[in-house]
Amino acid sequence: MKKNNFVWTLAAAMAFGSIFTACSDNNEPNSNNGNDNKDDNTEESIRRYVIAAIADDAAYLLTAESLDEGEVTGRGNGTETESGSNWIFYRENYLFNFQYNDGNAGTGFSYRLNSSGTIEEARQYTYNRTTTYGTWGDNVITASTNAGTAENDGEGNYAYYLQFNYLNANDGSSKTGSHIAENFLGNGERVSFAGFVEANDRLYTSVVPMGMSHYAVNTYPELISDVKLITDHSGGQGSGQYTAGMIPTTQYPDSAFIAIYSGDDFNETPVIARTNKIGFASGRMRSQYYQTIWAADNGDLYVFSPGYGRTTTAETTVTDTNTGQTHTLYRVQGQLPSGVARIKAGETEFDDSYYVNLELQGNHNPMFRCWHITEDYFLLQMYSDGAEGMAGTSAKRNELAVFKGEDQTLTVVTGLPDTSVLSSFGTPCSDKGYAYIPVVMTDGTTTTIYRIDPATATATAGLSIKSVDSVAALGVLSSSK
Repeated sequence: MKKNNFVWTLAAAMAFGSIFTACSDNNEPNSNNGNDNKDDNTEESIRRYVIAAIADDAAYLLTAESLDEGEVTGRGNGTETESGSNWIFYRENYLFNFQYNDGNAGTGFSYRLNSSGTIEEARQYTYNRTTTYGTWGDNVITASTNAGTAENDGEGNYAYYLQFNYLNANDGSSKTGSHIAENFLGNGERVSFAGFVEANDRLYTSVVPMGMSHYAVNTYPELISDVKLITDHSGGQGSGQYTAGMIPTTQYPDSAFIAIYSGDDFNETPVIARTNKIGFASGRMRSQYYQTIWAADNGDLYVFSPGYGRTTTAETTVTDTNTGQTHTLYRVQGQLPSGVARIKAGETEFDDSYYVNLELQGNHNPMFRCWHITEDYFLLQMYSDGAEGMAGTSAKRNELAVFKGEDQTLTVVTGLPDTSVLSSFGTPCSDKGYAYIPVVMTDGTTTTIYRIDPATATATAGLSIKSVDSVAALGVLSSSK
């Protein structure tokens, strides 16, 4: 591995949204990156809730002593920062700001709470692209899948690699690593990772197969399920672009794969757990993917799938982006609905006795994203127009629900503003057994933090945030006096 100091270079594909920011701090691995719902306020420390808000095209980090009441103002207040599309709290020590630059390099920042209780910049770092990130021991980690330059098929097609960064949150040092992404699951497809969870002295990540590259088609022809899936044209846009001679989407949309690491880096060969009860475990919007695996307080890993395989059309008439001629694009269409599977604490295989079809409960809607709250309660953001409304940029996602793992129950949250005036949700956080989520309105009403009681699935209005356009994240930072 290459080791660098002071400048953190993140080589990865920034497509994942910000992960759930636990408001409470705990260093135990079973606590899902610091979510133990305890109040660690002591006379020796200052503890503040931190709100990443956008106002008048500027980004601000605001602080508050409570999320249950009161108000703060965004415009011209707080610490002005560079805007960020992804935020991650490393325990209560640092807040990292990652900006999605559509594949281009950029500059990011980390922040801390100083001894006077105000936010200050801790470090700057540069990165190219990143697709997912989280924490692992002393490090903030990132991963992405990128075209490599090391191994090729003899015809000039290079293998894709998973590229990793380990950013030490304590001393600012960093190191990098890589692992070939081709045939990672033994099915010939290149893969990406979607989210990281620390639990049971292990690291879990969802492995998302992404089809067969030109390298894979030539190297593993016996793993091609149907030759008509190999494209004879160029097409797609953005991250979905493809050229002739590859399989651009997965042949296995109705399987979920979890890689389980027991060491402290990605050099080892992980144990792979697979289930065919649900589709791949990752949320998605445009080119962004979201973490949908979370650990309960007892270490059980709950694996959620929106069931996006259904949104793929088996046969589509497309226009070659190079020649303008029409072709048929063949893909494998998934069938499975939104569902939940489980890996019990300490196990390395899926629990065969556990499966929940989320679309048979609540308002019968599929899920979009999810976060752990406390115990075995999870907050789910749902598509509100059914499975038919999952595709497209205008898909509505203005419903929340609470899922209880052991009881296998989904309950729609009540007490939120009417969906006719609800614009969007910010990234939530958990604290003292509750979930707190920013709610932005379309009618000019002040953006408000709502507290959700998981036991009753009821929402109560709390802190008002005036003069902001949106809220990107919530969390907590602490500092010694």
